[in-house]
Amino acid sequence: MRYTLRQLEVFLATAHFENVTKAAQSLAMSQSAASGALKDLEQQFDMQLFDRVGKRLQANEQGLSLRPKAQALIEQARALEQELVNHKDIGHIKLGATLTIGNYLAVGLIAEFMGENPGAEIELEVANTESIARQVLNFDLDLGLIEGEFHHADLEVSHWRDDELVVFCAPDHPLAKKALLDDDDLLAAQWILRETGSGTRQGFDRAMHGLLAEQTIKLELQHTEAIKRAVEAGLGISCLSAITLSDAFQRGSLIPLQVPHRDLKRAFYCVLHKNKYRSAGIQRWLALCRRHLK
Repeated sequence: MRYTLRQLEVFLATAHFENVTKAAQSLAMSQSAASGALKDLEQQFDMQLFDRVGKRLQANEQGLSLRPKAQALIEQARALEQELVNHKDIGHIKLGATLTIGNYLAVGLIAEFMGENPGAEIELEVANTESIARQVLNFDLDLGLIEGEFHHADLEVSHWRDDELVVFCAPDHPLAKKALLDDDDLLAAQWILRETGSGTRQGFDRAMHGLLAEQTIKLELQHTEAIKRAVEAGLGISCLSAITLSDAFQRGSLIPLQVPHRDLKRAFYCVLHKNKYRSAGIQRWLALCRRHLK
């Protein structure tokens, strides 16, 4: 072969950091060695992989085309090395999850996975749907579990399990006495919602089509617990996943509100890069998710 895996590692690190010095540091190389490896790769194939934009090296069209293929090849090489060292080792999985999934479902899945696969290492990143999907696209995460829809040609997005949003309020809120809410109630309410870019907000906006322009959004918060506390304090009503509210409903600190004429059903999704190498660990994680369809 006219290229080396080390050259591809330098190329990928440079594409990630947009800086050769930082790429070299991440690979425990000298800056000159990293620059030389990148230069040799480009010269060997008479191609330029980066454009200089100020102080940054930004992957050009050729670099962007090569990146996912090089990433997949490096992943396969690392998996092969791992199997040669210890064929039973599941290795390190970088998992992303949106806030609802990360705070209420992912930890249980991780505990079950690690119980079945001793020695496995899982790193969990919790953020909103848009952030998790972008990190999967950038190969910063191996896979993601998201609660909103995200479409991109390079992503494989598959249905994982169903979920339902619930409108709720404090027990002493005026709407708590109503058996059913109509659109006038939804328009008159003060809403406390998740931020734009979250799967919960996406599901709420879809359910409230036709009303969004006239609804009053009093607060936008990034964390479900903060939203629940704000509603308990009487600042307004909200809409979150049913799995985040069961304990509060049992305690009576929050009250579910019935909105039967609005479709509050939604789905959770598993997202992977189409060029991501499916290691043994990733395949076992996907199998675990399939066992937990609800």
